Amino acid sequence: MSRVLPGDATPVHDLIGIGFGPSNVAMAIAIGEHNAQAGDQEVITARFFEQQPSFGWHRGMLIDDATMQVSFLKDLVTLRNPASEFSFLCYLKSKGRLIDFINHKNLFPLRVEFHDYFEWAAAQVGDMVSYGHEVVGVTPAVRDGAVEHLEVTVRSGEGLIVHRARNLVIGTGLRPLMPEGVERGDRVWHNSELLARVDELEGTAPSRFVVVGAGQSAAENVAYLHRRFPEAEICAVFSRYGYSPADDSSFANRIFDPGAVDEYFAAPENVKRRLMDYHGNTNYSVVDIDLIDDLYRQMYREQVLGTERLRFLNVSRLTDVKETPAKVRATVTSLVTGDETPLDADVVVFATGYSPADPLGLLGEVADHCLRDDAGRVRVERDYRVATDPRLRCGIYLQGGTEHTHGITSSLLSNTAVRVGEILDSLLDRGLRSAAGARTVADGTGSAAR
Repeated sequence: MSRVLPGDATPVHDLIGIGFGPSNVAMAIAIGEHNAQAGDQEVITARFFEQQPSFGWHRGMLIDDATMQVSFLKDLVTLRNPASEFSFLCYLKSKGRLIDFINHKNLFPLRVEFHDYFEWAAAQVGDMVSYGHEVVGVTPAVRDGAVEHLEVTVRSGEGLIVHRARNLVIGTGLRPLMPEGVERGDRVWHNSELLARVDELEGTAPSRFVVVGAGQSAAENVAYLHRRFPEAEICAVFSRYGYSPADDSSFANRIFDPGAVDEYFAAPENVKRRLMDYHGNTNYSVVDIDLIDDLYRQMYREQVLGTERLRFLNVSRLTDVKETPAKVRATVTSLVTGDETPLDADVVVFATGYSPADPLGLLGEVADHCLRDDAGRVRVERDYRVATDPRLRCGIYLQGGTEHTHGITSSLLSNTAVRVGEILDSLLDRGLRSAAGARTVADGTGSAAR
């Protein structure tokens, strides 16, 4: 597939990846496995750029006892290629823990272990990625009125360098979401930075934390801070009566199946909305039932012993936050009575989720070629390629930001291996069709000749 356009001084990559989180690591692995078996004409040239200095995935939430909420079989490769040497089981074998993991009798590894697996996999395709390189812009290269390839400007310690690509795959992940009007500060955190910021408190004796949110991360934060600071009071604030359990039952989990993506994509818009309403409790603002039970037992035990450090301010919301150098004043308002409770805390942690980055934010005028639906959302084809006008001959693929078209697995690990396989197939299909079209014109056997 790789080729150089006439007059070009440098080759045009078949694919440039923006970001190198788990999704694009999986993409690099799929390309590497393909190239190992491909003939010279089907080799895909790829380069990935990651602004972080090394691989890292939600490092601030790698709490030592937190487990994955997805089966280890939904790793970077297994659902696409069960024989891959990049599977979690191969990782365990390389670490000498395969038998011990089997004896563990658990489908859900520690999150810190799965992160180590990601690092292990990323290192094996390290020749495809440039760390410490930030993509700062994309511009079209126009020839005869059509965009033949894209100019990708990358910033690093060496300055700005322009790379060329016929396709992009954007995997820039999610952005921490704070409530409107609330800014992060020394004592106002988002849970994504929890572990790094907690280390800054070493040697101090915090007396109170306030944790805002009702999802898995919020509950994990409460449990972790309660354990880490045995003299501190931990106040959990949420608008419900209690944490809602995640529905991980076998039938409900079919929403994460690869086949469910086909069904969701083909469904009418009103059915899409209903499916998300029905099954949002498999992923959004829900907590593992074991953790819910542990927190409740801890709260009750403290009530019995008269040593209450866990406080749950339910059916309430945080209505004001004022930070000072020494403390942060949080105001909690009851949704029932309107009564306000002021809390002076050392830190307020917002476990208020994430929002997808604008998938077209880096594309500049290239975004003008991308089509949108009636609601202003990016139109995305089944192969995760952004729908564009005919003048843009390049493929722009999204790994994330496709929930409105592909369903709940858009930014989740559950379907990563299958998704990158579908993107790879699309690249090959479009590349081979393009090459076949070029041969047809050269041979004089196009439709005009017939």
